Amino acid sequence: MSEESLTDERAPMDELQRRLEAARLGGGEERIERQHASGKLTARERVELLLDPGSFVEIDALVVHRCRDFGMADRTVPGDGVVCGHGTIDDRLVYVFAQDFTVFGGSLSSTNAKKICKIMDLAVENGAPVIGLNDSGGARIQEGVASLGGYADIFLRNTLASGVVPQISAIMGPCAGGAVYSPAITDFIFMVQDTSYMFVTGPDVIKTVTHEEVTKEELGGASTHSTKSGVCHFTVANDAACLLAIRELLSYLPSNNLDDPPSGTGDDHADREAPELDDLVPADPNRPYDIKALITTVVDDGAFMEVQPDYARNLVVGFARLGHQSVGIVANQPGYLAGVLDIDGSLKGARFVRFCDAFNIPLVTFEDVPGFLPGTKQEYGGIIKHGAKLLYAFAEATVPKVTVITRKAYGGAYCVMASKHLRTDVNLAFPTAEIAVMGPEGAVNILYRRELSAAGENASSARASKVAEYRERFSNPYVAAERGFVDAIIEPRATRGHLIRALRQLAGKRQTLPPKKHGNLPI
Repeated sequence: MSEESLTDERAPMDELQRRLEAARLGGGEERIERQHASGKLTARERVELLLDPGSFVEIDALVVHRCRDFGMADRTVPGDGVVCGHGTIDDRLVYVFAQDFTVFGGSLSSTNAKKICKIMDLAVENGAPVIGLNDSGGARIQEGVASLGGYADIFLRNTLASGVVPQISAIMGPCAGGAVYSPAITDFIFMVQDTSYMFVTGPDVIKTVTHEEVTKEELGGASTHSTKSGVCHFTVANDAACLLAIRELLSYLPSNNLDDPPSGTGDDHADREAPELDDLVPADPNRPYDIKALITTVVDDGAFMEVQPDYARNLVVGFARLGHQSVGIVANQPGYLAGVLDIDGSLKGARFVRFCDAFNIPLVTFEDVPGFLPGTKQEYGGIIKHGAKLLYAFAEATVPKVTVITRKAYGGAYCVMASKHLRTDVNLAFPTAEIAVMGPEGAVNILYRRELSAAGENASSARASKVAEYRERFSNPYVAAERGFVDAIIEPRATRGHLIRALRQLAGKRQTLPPKKHGNLPI
């Protein structure tokens, strides 16, 4: 065969390799270097680091945009600015898309929106998580309404996939305008410190309209969204840390709403006791303590992945394992605002509880709550409806629910925090628990107001006597136990064993809600 014939035979293969190489290079070496110089990995580097080595299978690598206006006909790049496909994380199937900032600034076109939608459809059909790595300048202006329509197509799929497969968003660069609403619908948002930001309108528009001056970082950086707005669930130092954290999160989650979460490993004994817990709750009911010390002591190997650790710190939520089983933990934090419930804490807790319920993750609640935060700011801000969201979430949840009251459980907040009255399966209490309508001091002020007024100089001693009497009669766990509102009063050191036995007992729980299209959450 002649050399010319061999060349002709190789031509199709050479053309394929040329196109695939063009897709791999994206915007070219210069833009890749620029991406690295800004402290960011490229889309393909992110995908490779996220997934198990060699597991990525790309889809639509050769798709190009169809825009012919503004000179775009001569500017096409295979892949069109988004890398899509599937692979595995710890040998479990996941779908992923990664916006490529080196191609048209990662802007969304109608064609790469179709690529993303295809991935999301496949994720739902095959019951696997979908992960979006966002790094985009927004809608591609040259395409006008076509790119906006692409966003809407994605939003619809986010909504339909909600509660069906876990959806995780990583903000690894800019995410502005309409682009922010897709991550907002997903279950968890990761942000990279110093290189990512999210906002609906940028600093320039804000300055024009409201005359406020603010930087991108102040307006929508990772610190802002992790501490003030609550939009961000996890803040990480860099791209690599972000991708490894996503892998860790997925280790606690099932692939879909019909599966159970994966089992953990380890040799932490189910009946391990922790004598130090007997002294965790201070004798003085007004002294704070760190509820995380209890959490990390009782869970498997002390591993607790906290969600939104810097937002609404009066409520702690996150994932752990008990007896190798994934659980969602909700806990009041006496070390911050005395563990009260407020607007932010209620919203944080409600969304977490609803996620766990949607994905068959049992709920373990540690309760030490003096009530709802008082004040005009809370009342005007809607603490009534927002607090009701947490109540609604716990009441609606049908997964196994176990509650441990460590100290205070006062008033309506007692009811809200997964009380027996909200169909919680197992309710336990430490001997230090105080379950009452309100604290002894407040109750005495109301019940014995006239007596104390008449006591004159002896009011102080009279008050102390009445407080002690009230605490003995009402502010303890035994009245609730006598009524069956608490199933058992336990030694703190034995908490781990009680929790694991309760969860094993509830492994086959089946509970349904009344037939309906959906409830009307107090939004």
